[in-house]
Amino acid sequence: MKKIMFVFGTRPEAIKMAPVINEIKKNKRFNLVNVITAQHREMLDQVIDYFDIPVHYDLNIMTKNQTLSLITALVIERLEEVIVYEKPDMIVVHGDTTTTMAASLVGFYNHIPIAHVEAGLRTNDLYSPFPEEFNRTLVDKISTLHFAPTSRSKENLLEEKIDSQKISITGNTSIDALDLTITEDYHHPVLDQVNPQNQFILLTTHRRENFGDTLTSIFQVVLDIVNKYQTIEFIFPVHPNPRVSELAYQMLGNQERIHLIDPLNVFDFHNIAKRSFIIMSDSGGVQEEGPSFDKPILVLRDVTERPEGVEAGALKLVGSDKQKIMTELERLINDQDYYQKISSVKNPYGDGKASQRIIETIEAYFDQ
Repeated sequence: MKKIMFVFGTRPEAIKMAPVINEIKKNKRFNLVNVITAQHREMLDQVIDYFDIPVHYDLNIMTKNQTLSLITALVIERLEEVIVYEKPDMIVVHGDTTTTMAASLVGFYNHIPIAHVEAGLRTNDLYSPFPEEFNRTLVDKISTLHFAPTSRSKENLLEEKIDSQKISITGNTSIDALDLTITEDYHHPVLDQVNPQNQFILLTTHRRENFGDTLTSIFQVVLDIVNKYQTIEFIFPVHPNPRVSELAYQMLGNQERIHLIDPLNVFDFHNIAKRSFIIMSDSGGVQEEGPSFDKPILVLRDVTERPEGVEAGALKLVGSDKQKIMTELERLINDQDYYQKISSVKNPYGDGKASQRIIETIEAYFDQ
């Protein structure tokens, strides 16, 4: 029996790893070991509880005002001990977090094959998003198996001289997760606060490159929209990072039609997104999930490593330019045909079977 170790540390990683972990638990060929770093403690725990993910090791690295350097150092130091003890046959990581990068390094240093879920995403700008573009590029350099969500992701890897035999196009596991969360019979207290005659826009923002003046511009658009359109409201699950939360409550607090709430667990987020009018976000996961909600997605970033959704017409890249965001929002509010065109685009990121393909590929690797 081969021992497969999953390492992750943030909420988005856990959401996207959960379907893969569920799939591998059914397979009697593998012994599962899950290691969490708790890079984001509270938000990670919500997902682990919801999906009932077994945790075998908790590295508990989260500290107040943690830096990228400290995260990297703590993951390397604490994961090394676990790997030496467990001796896994493969380490599975996801995406582009600092946990993913550091865990891959530890595996590489110990001559353990790395399997990278969501491989091959690129903006080709090392500092946007930061540090994610660097992290995922490094991980792909040292991975043995690359699970590319789309053909574009595979092309990116091939351009970097990655062996095509090591690349599998799987779709994105975030689409698999929707099958475990979306329900018709759903209620949340924040929905009671929204006037039933109104429509609400769901806002999320957390990326480092949007801190400061950029975030101020985004929040100003929110204020401008609610002041101009009396039938529009906002629901904003506020990220706990003080650089987001302090400005959010300063600018948007005490506004009747702007609902600032604590971060949502994955079940609540998916179901509230499904009931929204428009979604505004700088999240990578939301870009992938959004088309499955049949909602227009305004991406609050200047570049994206997920161009498939933009090319398909499901995502609108608006960056942080106040006028650009305002123009796109007003068009969606006022032009019903335009709204329907965007919200009816088929999701280009997967069919809900990515996890199954990933496990089949891992099986084939060990059959060689």
